Parts: sequence; structure tokens; C-alpha cells
Amino acid sequence: MKAPSPYVLEARDINKYFKVPVQFHVLKDISFGIRAGEFVSIMGKSGCGKSTLLYILSTMDTAYEGSLLLNGEELFGKSNKELSVVRNEHIGFVFQFHYLLPEFTVLENVMLPAKKLGRKSIAEIREDALKKLDLLDIKYLAPKLASRISGGEKQRVAIARALINEPMIIMGDEPTGNLDSKNAENVFNILKQLSTDQGMSLLVVTHDLDFAKKTDRIIEMADGRIHASSEKGE
Repeated sequence: MKAPSPYVLEARDINKYFKVPVQFHVLKDISFGIRAGEFVSIMGKSGCGKSTLLYILSTMDTAYEGSLLLNGEELFGKSNKELSVVRNEHIGFVFQFHYLLPEFTVLENVMLPAKKLGRKSIAEIREDALKKLDLLDIKYLAPKLASRISGGEKQRVAIARALINEPMIIMGDEPTGNLDSKNAENVFNILKQLSTDQGMSLLVVTHDLDFAKKTDRIIEMADGRIHASSEKGE
């Protein structure tokens, strides 16, 4: 009998090539895993491959070599339709830009991924969305248009939206990159609370060393490789 994987997300020997204008080996033998409840940050200079890696880990880029497992299930080789379901059901996303629909209310924005998944009634989805907003202390924003709230509030709404389908892991691409220091700290504290209180796994690409230092582990990338991986306190 196959032993269960100790990781929520695991990359094994990931290699990625850009073929145009000339062949370039952008990711080289990337292997690591993220455990349940672990908060991991990826750092490195621009062009080191960290964003490219995130797109592969999030299943949005399938042109790579190697193996990618989510909760022990192999994702490499699955169809785009299958991967779309995996993303919507098991992976939450928080980006530098919130990508809220400005003409929709906060509540409607948070409900969208669950409506797309179609596993619950609209009434159940609405109740879930309100709970997620309440968890982030922004339930009072529910009826407001997304275009009428502040930048820090928009990023909290984006986190609530990422949580709506109860994902296994949340992935972030510079989630505090557009925020001032106070709002950046608020977003970090929210993510950390999700890790410690909810057992959520988090993987965040960031340029913010202060942010990264407070995560459980920093993966440092250079020239397409993992240069170092250090846990807090090391």
C-alpha cells in the first residue's frame, strides 16, 4: 500500500525551458515540499525564476518537465479542464493586484469562485462568503462596491475570495507589494493566522525581506535553482 505523502504540495525535479528566441533553461531541478499549516516564502532577484515557478506550482503553466503533486496526487499530464477544477477547488490565489470586479459588491466578488465551482446552492455560498468576510473583520464591507473600498480592504477581500472554496493551499505573488507598511503588516498577520489557526498551507513569492523573515521557511532562488532553504531561527 502506497504511503500517504507528508506534503500538501510537492515539486520533484522541475525543469522549465523557454524556447523563444533561443532555448533558455529557466528552472533547474527544483525539488521541495510544503507541509500542512506551513507558511513558506520564496525570494530571489528579478529574473531568478521564482514567478515562473509559482505559475507551474499553481498549475497555470503546464509546459515543464518533472513531477508536481497536490496532496499526493500527480498533476503533471492532467488536461487543462482537469487542472482548472483542481485550481478552483484546492488552490487559493492572492496577487499583488487584487483583480476584484469593480462593478460587483464585495460579497459578490467573494462568492464568484464558489459559484464557478457549483458545489453549493447560492444561499450556502452567500453564507460561506459572509463567514469568510467576518473571519477577516470586514463583514461590514459586504454590500459595498469593490470600487469604493481602500487598497488594504481590497486585499483583505481578495484573501476572503481565495478562502471561499476551503483550499488546501494559498499561493501569493507579491501580495503586499502594492500596500503601505501598515496594510502590509495587516495582510501578513491575516495570512499567519490562517496558517496557525486554520492549518492552512501558504506559499508566497515576495521581495519583502521583513515579510519573509516572519514566515516559517524561506526558499532562496538564484539562476533558476534553489540556492538555500532556511527555517525560522536558523
